[in-house]
This record gives sequence, structure tokens and C-alpha cells, in this order.
Amino acid sequence: MNYVDAKKRLDELRQRIAQTREEMRSVQASVEPQATQNYRFATSAGEVRLSELFGSKKDLFLIHNMGASCPYCTLWADGYNGIYHHLADRAAFVVSSPDSPEAQQRFAKARGWRFPMVSHAGTRFAEDMGYRSVNGNWLPGVSVFQREGDRIVRVSDSGFGPGDDFCSLWHFLELLPGGRGNWTPRFSYEAR
Repeated sequence: MNYVDAKKRLDELRQRIAQTREEMRSVQASVEPQATQNYRFATSAGEVRLSELFGSKKDLFLIHNMGASCPYCTLWADGYNGIYHHLADRAAFVVSSPDSPEAQQRFAKARGWRFPMVSHAGTRFAEDMGYRSVNGNWLPGVSVFQREGDRIVRVSDSGFGPGDDFCSLWHFLELLPGGRGNWTPRFSYEAR
């Protein structure tokens, strides 16, 4: 297909994606919130409850991160760092992983991350939210919570995976003739 025809077809497909997103927003607006308990998390400053993660905000983005051993979760987190101040202006934003608070601090410092982190180690939080597989592995994603008085509800969530909407890198790579090919993220891109 020549470039002009391909561009026209791609523009049509992108428009369909935009229409699908509008439909998704409509469905999302109709979701009945899911009540959740006030889970406890560990931080370097001590224990914190889910309700405290909201700060002064009504809404909370809570990222389900698999921890420092996952280069994909690191890639996503590197991306949050660039948009954190925008997100935090609208809603609270916290990254949760099974790593200890000390391990989280070391890793975050090495990567220059600015967002807050909590550890769900020793709790059922990730499992209860659906972010632990049947074989016990952690799964990446995001849950969005709201405060309704003293009640906390989950209003949406989405898993993460290569090509998802939560990492702009995937979409840039798809513009290449071979797409992302067999590329996978690494912790460092030193010259080979």
C-alpha cells in the first residue's frame, strides 16, 4: 500500500479507536463502585492506611507494580515520573509493590522517581484487587479509588501489558516499520 493510502487507512483506524474510547468512557461512567476495605501498607515512615493515601484528594490512582525485579514495571514507572505532577494535581497517585519500603527507596532514588510508594508485602491487597495470578505471581496494573465519606470504593481498574495505553513508548514503537519487534525494556541501556 502506498504511503498516502496507508496514512488514510491508519487515520480511519485511529478514529475508530477514538470512538471506542468514547464508548469506554460511557461504560465507565455507569460502573457501580466496588466497596473495599481500608488496607494497611508499609512505608519508610511507618504504616499507612489506604484512606490516608488520598491526602486531600477525593480520587486515588494506585499502581500495582511487580517490584524492582521487573523491567516492564520499571519502564511504566519511569513514565509516571514524567507525568506525576500533572496527575497529582487532579488526584492522589501512589505506586504499590511487594518490595520492602527500604528496597523501594533505594530503587526509586537510583531511577530519580518522585512519586510516593507503599509496600503491600504481607497483605492480601494485590490479590484481593485481582493483581496476583493463580500461580502466585504479581500482576501490573492500576486501580482507581474514591472516598465517599468514610467509605472507600474502587471505581475502575486496568491491567498493564506490552502495547497498553499506559506507556506511550509502545505507541511510538508501533510507528516503526517493524513495530516493537522483539524489543524488551531493560534496566539500563549502556552502549553494548
